[in-house]
Amino acid sequence: MRNDDGRQDPPVNNGLMISGGTHYVGNQAVGPGAQAFSGSVSFQQQDPERTAELLALVERLLEEHSTELADPEGTTRELRRLREELDEAEPEPTVLRRALDRLNEFVQPVTPLVVAVGQLAQSVQGLPGS
Repeated sequence: MRNDDGRQDPPVNNGLMISGGTHYVGNQAVGPGAQAFSGSVSFQQQDPERTAELLALVERLLEEHSTELADPEGTTRELRRLREELDEAEPEPTVLRRALDRLNEFVQPVTPLVVAVGQLAQSVQGLPGS
């Protein structure tokens, strides 16, 4: 990048390197426009209609692929927990995160379910600054 007098500016390194010893690192943000947040992270449905569509899609795919899952009943139970928490006035972030993580683990052998659960997680997780 050239500055006003025509000279070349040195490249900007937005990387982060920590080496040696013991480090206790708090929130960090690196690079242009980066943000670091402190405190609790909230989950909110960015688009409740889209979330409802994705829940229905995951349910349909669970029915179609139940024989391919190691624990279809556990998967259905976890989806029910997620749905119940989303129906709450103020869903608990830890409950949502745990349900999404467990649901993702249950569906791993079935690619269409992995994709649908990933889209569902994106729909549910509205992090500050995104």
